[in-house]
Amino acid sequence: MARQPQELLYLLTRAERLAVRRVQSVLDEFDCSVEAWRVLDLLSDGQGHNMTALADHAFLPAPSLTKLVDQLVDQNWVYRRVDPADRRRVLAHLTPRGMQRWQLLVREVRSEWGSLERSLPGEELDGLLARLAEALEGPETPGGAATGSRGVTPGRAERGVGRAR
Repeated sequence: MARQPQELLYLLTRAERLAVRRVQSVLDEFDCSVEAWRVLDLLSDGQGHNMTALADHAFLPAPSLTKLVDQLVDQNWVYRRVDPADRRRVLAHLTPRGMQRWQLLVREVRSEWGSLERSLPGEELDGLLARLAEALEGPETPGGAATGSRGVTPGRAERGVGRAR
């Protein structure tokens, strides 16, 4: 018997909330939110990212992201620079201190997540979730409107928490 959409949505929401709670319990020891960790994660690639990409990756609305990035700048974990390719945009980057913080946080989260990963089918689960996200992010919604205007670019955290780069 096929699972009803409301059942799948319930299971996904419950799993997401439990996963965030588990990661947040680790991050609490370092006075860091899951959203800040997600921002640091995306910036850890050293490329510099605009505010839209950071908002998408952290699952935050723009005003909340701005406040968060301001805090990360105050902590000397992040700095902003004008985008050399488009001087109207600003790119955020990790400071060396921010990179050290991210490395510490990801090490601690990996440690906590390790026991959970051993009990899950790992790559199989990653593949199923990626396929589900792609299907849900398809080109058309049931009402006919195009989606994906704020589609999330998969980052390391979304490809599997705790995987080595």
